[in-house]
Amino acid sequence: FSLSDAVMLFGQDRDQLRKLYFQAWESQRRGRPLDPLQRQIVTVIEKHPEYQPLLENPEQALARDYLPELGETNPFLHMGLHLALREQVSTDRPAGIRDVHQRLSKQLRNVHAAEHRMIECLGEALWNSQRSGRPPDESAYLQALQRLAGTGK
Repeated sequence: FSLSDAVMLFGQDRDQLRKLYFQAWESQRRGRPLDPLQRQIVTVIEKHPEYQPLLENPEQALARDYLPELGETNPFLHMGLHLALREQVSTDRPAGIRDVHQRLSKQLRNVHAAEHRMIECLGEALWNSQRSGRPPDESAYLQALQRLAGTGK
């Protein structure tokens, strides 16, 4: 079960997607067994201790909107981009992303920092797609990632 599967299962239901994070974190905190998707989610949450108190207060977090125009980062979007990027790297789609991830992780000597740099490109690709009403341009996305790692034009 992957993030793509979850999005397909719940569609664009923000509350259902957020509940995946709450449930995974609650299971982790209580020492309950985690399914594969929950394990992936928990590994991202563990890298973001600043989001853990939020995940421990589902009622408040479920209803909250995060407004970028006010300088707010949406923690669910941020963690979702990490999960999406990790899925892309594991499947090497777009082809070459795994190499970029390895190179950038080595350059920065920190996998999580590399992911943060890469999700900036992913976020921009998704924003451009949403703005244009077309599917994401994988070629442009990969080129941006390659420039980031110093391997592209």
